[in-house]
Amino acid sequence: MARLIIISNRLPFSVDRDGDKVSVRQSSGGLVSAIKSYFENTHDSEKIITEKLWVGVADFPQEDWQAVEEEQNQRGDFKVLPLFAFNDKQLYEDYYNGFSNSVLWPLFHYFSSLAEYKTSYFEAYLKVNLFFADQLTPMLHPDDIIWIHDYQLMLLPQLLRGENPELSIGFFLHIPFPSYEIFRLLPTEWKKTLLQGIMGADLIGFHTHDYVQHFIQSVKMVLGVDNYFQSLQYQDRLVKVDLFPIGIDFKKFHSTGNDPSIIQMRDDLRKNFENKKIIFSVDRLDYTKGLMSRLEAIEYFLDKYPQWREKVAFILNVVPSRDTIKAYDERKKAIEERVGTINGKFSTISWQPIVYRYNHLAFNELMALFQAADAALVTPLRDGMNLVAKEYVATCINGGVLILSELAGAASELNEALLVNPTDIVDIAGAINKALIMPIAEQKNRITIMQKRLQDYDVVKWVNDFLEQLYAIKREQQKFEVRMVDEKIIEMLKQRYEESEKRCLLLDYDGTLAPIARIPSQAIPSAQLLSFLNRIAADNNNNVTIISGREADVLEKWFGNMPLTLVAEHGASIRKKGEQWKLEVSASDKWKEQIRPILKFFVSRCAGSFIEEKKNTIAWHYRNTQAGLGFTRSRELLNNLTQLIQNTSLQVIDGNKVIEVRLSGFDKGATTLKIINELSPDFILCIGDDITDEDMFKALEQKSKAYTIKVGYGSTTAKYTIVSQAQVLPLLNHLTEKKYAASQI
Repeated sequence: MARLIIISNRLPFSVDRDGDKVSVRQSSGGLVSAIKSYFENTHDSEKIITEKLWVGVADFPQEDWQAVEEEQNQRGDFKVLPLFAFNDKQLYEDYYNGFSNSVLWPLFHYFSSLAEYKTSYFEAYLKVNLFFADQLTPMLHPDDIIWIHDYQLMLLPQLLRGENPELSIGFFLHIPFPSYEIFRLLPTEWKKTLLQGIMGADLIGFHTHDYVQHFIQSVKMVLGVDNYFQSLQYQDRLVKVDLFPIGIDFKKFHSTGNDPSIIQMRDDLRKNFENKKIIFSVDRLDYTKGLMSRLEAIEYFLDKYPQWREKVAFILNVVPSRDTIKAYDERKKAIEERVGTINGKFSTISWQPIVYRYNHLAFNELMALFQAADAALVTPLRDGMNLVAKEYVATCINGGVLILSELAGAASELNEALLVNPTDIVDIAGAINKALIMPIAEQKNRITIMQKRLQDYDVVKWVNDFLEQLYAIKREQQKFEVRMVDEKIIEMLKQRYEESEKRCLLLDYDGTLAPIARIPSQAIPSAQLLSFLNRIAADNNNNVTIISGREADVLEKWFGNMPLTLVAEHGASIRKKGEQWKLEVSASDKWKEQIRPILKFFVSRCAGSFIEEKKNTIAWHYRNTQAGLGFTRSRELLNNLTQLIQNTSLQVIDGNKVIEVRLSGFDKGATTLKIINELSPDFILCIGDDITDEDMFKALEQKSKAYTIKVGYGSTTAKYTIVSQAQVLPLLNHLTEKKYAASQI
């Protein structure tokens, strides 16, 4: 049982004063409509959530809120916490109209030339996000579910996480997340700080698969974070990134077709435009909406298809937005001038092609326009989702055609719409003509398919899906924490180590005893590691084995003078303690002649990759490549090699940013069992980080005296996990020497 706390820049309503009368007016916007619809539809059935709270900046005086607070909180399905104290108007201006809407908004919508990279904007953005964190932190409980919304609060997840590590935090971005090539235009420190802020969340949501992939690519390139599909290993946490295309209250919109007052308004509209086809557009006043391109397309349509003159009416409703900003006011004037030009060019005494309005629309009026329209023209140049398109489809009872920009997020769901390039006026004009002549049967078929999709994934499903995935990632994190090596486990291991008389330590090298190096030859053992190995190997009760994919010559060079067991190339060669090297594989290596050209081909197709050839194995490394490209090429190579080696004695290993080919019949697991069976130890400690080390973990799974530890995240058969390679040596030192403290690990 927990509280659900929704956090957005603005509250879902405004408080208006008219003389002594104070009233509440719901704000417009997709988030407000979606969350309010969810609250209204789930308050009786929600079992986990005990309280719902919405937090945001108040754009009204505190005394006005006091006049309506009690009534509002009692009437609504959620309580409201307005954040006041923004006496510094310039600070909020630089945060909201500055960084949020003059940097992030244009850049994320691919209008990079409009972004204003002012340091004062970023500093204000940081201060306001800190203000949110300072206001929220004292009131939060560890079991709270925090859901932060949109681009104005991208730093807040990490700020809240820093003070409350146990919180469940979700973050959802309602606008597009751009490709890395666009995102990287931000100053280095800004883009790093923004990504670190978002990564404070447990679950990060976007509208489309493309936005998810763009975000993952940016995180990999800027923060160097590894991903396993849509899971990211960040610091000491697992973070999930996924798509959640925001839904609408389908029943609410669909049922308006039976509302008598709306039906009357619809019929009146049709009567006013008798014998004319109606094409309807409604959009905020914003450059991302493509209004000027839309008007150009309408003009081209009337030129190209003169048969529709006096038979079609374009109703264009522009909703006021940010009209205090000079650029928006100038855009409004430009739109109105273009409307006037088109109407002047084509109007007759009894007809004008465009009916233009600049105002807010009441819900009933909007629904009547949707139902009266023969087609909706929704052609933004870029849009995170665009709920107008979904709302129009939901209201269509007896047909209707949606003409939709392929660059709107909704296009990935509404495939049955007439999808157009919003900058291609010929394409849009053609789609308008197609919509006007489309048979009613085809209209209904297209609409029915889209309505089914919207009904199946409505706003309630959207919120539930996000919250369920948030619960799921927290459970996954908790499972990981159960296996995580903590002080209690460390002390247990230390006790078992000290009580035992015949110990076997099986240690991987790269990624375990030493960090992964860009070039394998540079991963030489540190002085601290050599000192530890010398000390621990000097104990006659210990048999220390370095079991590696490295060649025998390399291991001999680094550790040949120590009383250690060395295993090279995953078991192809072994040098037991006090003995000489013994080759476990005696087959010819002519098979490499078939494999080598394939690997060379992939080196040429993937910059930064390289081949490492050993006596009994050959490997293709992609750790130094562009993250996305390297992984993609590795899948192609894996597929090619798998088909090639069928019915041969070879095997392909999909390792940590490496594809390796070797003879089958030997691996770390088989070698481990051979060593264990010869020694019969009463304490076994095995540590590794790679998929090849899973062979060891599986081989030791049934050994009661074996303790296996995986380095890093990811599924594993090891009993325990530690987060990073940097923790390995402190752990080993603590187990074997009293002066080390568990807190160092």
